[in-house]
Amino acid sequence: MATWTSFPHTRDYAFDATSVRKHWARLHAGDREPLPTNAKVLAAWALLHQGEFRKAFDAGMQLGPEGTTVANKAACMYANYLEPREKNKHELFLQAAERAAAQAAAEPDNANAHFLHAYALGRYSQGISVAKALTQGVGGKIKSSLENAIHLEPGHADAYITLGTFHAEVIDKVGALIGNMTYGARKDIALKLFEQGLALIPKSPIALIEYANGLVILEGDTRMDEATALYERAAKTKPLDAVERLDVEIAQAELAE
Repeated sequence: MATWTSFPHTRDYAFDATSVRKHWARLHAGDREPLPTNAKVLAAWALLHQGEFRKAFDAGMQLGPEGTTVANKAACMYANYLEPREKNKHELFLQAAERAAAQAAAEPDNANAHFLHAYALGRYSQGISVAKALTQGVGGKIKSSLENAIHLEPGHADAYITLGTFHAEVIDKVGALIGNMTYGARKDIALKLFEQGLALIPKSPIALIEYANGLVILEGDTRMDEATALYERAAKTKPLDAVERLDVEIAQAELAE
């Protein structure tokens, strides 16, 4: 595997097993991942939250099935935020999706196996173009996996937000009529999903960003002021870990343009 680009602020988030356990509920408010009982799994999560994505990935992969979720999350976060090469990024997402699909088959009640399958495919789709991905039959898999995650964990805020983004992007690419007929994508459902997700994690910078993007996709300039306000909230968030730091920086960069 190619060398991974380093997150430059690891010293700002010096997590260890003790501090991750202390802040677990806040760190995982969006995905509701259960607190690990295996100390080595918890240590891998500490590496992820610190921004040591490659180390977290390697540690998770070495732990077998117990480490699959943290390995997939590390790979997806790295690919989404830090990998500069499109080919490598696509490969990382597809590999994570494949591992998550196998995990979901082996552990059908694991909400985050379904969620990370959908997340990886969704980011891959955005990378190659949503329209192209839909022709490859990816859309139905994303929607099904996100709905499974919500069914298994009704408090899975990240799944609500991601499913809202799915509805919005399908409508944007194929139109409201075809989107509804083919994928069940509807504007009212998308907006409700965003609202449900944000209600669960109102201070999450990525939730604020995705909701803002969805408003612009679905409503255009009529909701631009609201979208800008959401970005401003995201930009002012005090990040708790490396992933939130990257989200906050995205919001700040967008506002600076």
